[in-house]
Amino acid sequence: MNFPAIRMRRMRRDAFSRALMREHTLLPTDLIMVAFVIEGEGEGKREPVPSMPGVERLSIDGLLALAGECVEWGIPALALFPSPGPAVKSEDAAEAWNPQGLMQRATRALKAKYPQLGLIGDVALDPYTTHGQDGLIDENGYVMNEPTVEALIKMSLAQAEAGMDFVAPSDMMDGRIGAIREALENAGHIHTRILAYSAKYASAFYGPFRDAVGSAANLGKGNKHTYQMDVGNSDEALREVELDIAEGADAVMVKPGLPYLDVLRRVKDAFGVPTFVYQVSGEYAMLKAAAQNGWLDERAVVLESLTAFKRAGADAILTYYALDAARWLRE
Repeated sequence: MNFPAIRMRRMRRDAFSRALMREHTLLPTDLIMVAFVIEGEGEGKREPVPSMPGVERLSIDGLLALAGECVEWGIPALALFPSPGPAVKSEDAAEAWNPQGLMQRATRALKAKYPQLGLIGDVALDPYTTHGQDGLIDENGYVMNEPTVEALIKMSLAQAEAGMDFVAPSDMMDGRIGAIREALENAGHIHTRILAYSAKYASAFYGPFRDAVGSAANLGKGNKHTYQMDVGNSDEALREVELDIAEGADAVMVKPGLPYLDVLRRVKDAFGVPTFVYQVSGEYAMLKAAAQNGWLDERAVVLESLTAFKRAGADAILTYYALDAARWLRE
């Protein structure tokens, strides 16, 4: 009888040998928790997001409790998204750079209590605009590039002054990374990092997130195809990443996550810079719904999905599952 010269299964036989040859291992330090903040400081306010079971919008006191859990479980950073009420929304989104606005107050409170926890602030106008777009619009509803960039500069400076560690422009305007970097440097914020949403696609997977930040109703039947990337493109993603790196980005982002693993791998291979990925709301909602129906083992599929991001080249993963995953990894 002819036996195979090499038996690949030998190393798979036992848990110890599988561990020794494992190429990628998921750790809590790979994860970034995502949180939504609302008004209601001191009231312990919590608002469930119906399309994202288990996810809640939190007032600042609740946010501090969540931050404490992140520190306890070894999660190094928190990505913060505001969900301001309709009273502060406007055409020009001016509330986004109000020094006493929701995002700035939350940042100061978090940094005062947990200075060791990294904070990543979303820089996009859609939570603050009456039309739900990520930028300022003209009379035809088209998102204008340069006026939007000027607004994003103000927003970034307000967050940096409040103590944000990373500003994270997620708008996909042309030239905004260079403009924000120059403004930060000129204002003396030389240590404020920029996480550029460099390859952000006009994806259908964002629906639950727009519910969470309160922009879905304002956007209505509108879309973001004139500034976010076409889902059929990957060469274009490399051009976007290259431009953002040249303009001063400290890290780049691919968003969404699982449907774009090919883009993630290409970005990491091409540039070798710190590369983040976002397991977006639609991905979370699908896994959660399948688990709640008993169709999938939630813990197993979540950890497998997060490991897939690492295998594809991600240095850090933004996920609503960060705390759950950290707990599971400790068990």
